[in-house]
Amino acid sequence: MTDHSHPELADAAPHSTAPAPGGPGDLVRQLTVAASAVIAVAGSFIGSGAAGGTPIQDAAGGALAADATLIAPGTGAFSIWSLIYLGLLVYAVWQFLPGQKRAARQRRLGYLVAASLLLNAAWILSVQFDLIWLSVPVIIALLVVLARAFVITIQDPPTGAVDGIVTDGTIGLYLGWVCVATAANIAAVLVAAGFDGWGIGAEVWAVAVLALAGVVGILLAVYGGGRIAPTLSLVWGLAWVGVARLSAEPFSGATAIGAIVAAGAVVAVTAVARVHAQRTPLSARLRQARGTRL
Repeated sequence: MTDHSHPELADAAPHSTAPAPGGPGDLVRQLTVAASAVIAVAGSFIGSGAAGGTPIQDAAGGALAADATLIAPGTGAFSIWSLIYLGLLVYAVWQFLPGQKRAARQRRLGYLVAASLLLNAAWILSVQFDLIWLSVPVIIALLVVLARAFVITIQDPPTGAVDGIVTDGTIGLYLGWVCVATAANIAAVLVAAGFDGWGIGAEVWAVAVLALAGVVGILLAVYGGGRIAPTLSLVWGLAWVGVARLSAEPFSGATAIGAIVAAGAVVAVTAVARVHAQRTPLSARLRQARGTRL
């Protein structure tokens, strides 16, 4: 009997390595992912202002600018999107390869990746059209989709190092960053709506939200057995919150410390979880079949 209470033991359930019979549905899925990637990248150009649109930080009255709220990451944090988009474009090509066309895990992940790309574009459009309230349900839906994709990458491990880097690495980076972005987005919408914090100080709220983001990062680290990618992007976002609060307005030493402590806790737990996974005999056997876990 497989013990599904522990992710590593749940992973021990047999996975068929033989490709399932192909069909036209595979091509539809592949084309959907590719088209969604193109739409998302085009949306990113609009969102950056490079294609004539208003940069995200200036759209919606500046509600998402680096100085709009205490937990808004510094402008430099958003450079991570270049890496995420690159990974998504590579994945869009990767899933066309003969070995991936009929792969069970790509069939499970393909439409989720496509949905995440379309939701990403929808989020940019909602902000560009000053519908910032709409950006909240959109980014929450994006977070849910990516969380589901992350679970699948654990339940159905990569077939090798390349698959682990391209598929798991990209989804992990995407998820970790969106965790931070969701918190920042909700805070921005609340501030723009005039939320007064129910009498609780802004710094207290900021530290509490950052602590929650840290808890989410810890849960991802534990459940994922110390996967690196989600930790990298989540910690990147938290670190840039700290940088912004120490180097720009609004200044907040307490918020910066909260962000740094949360980031440090996520890194520490990820390291421990990864070492534990490396030392567990069952994990050692599974790694030979799974390839690189990112």
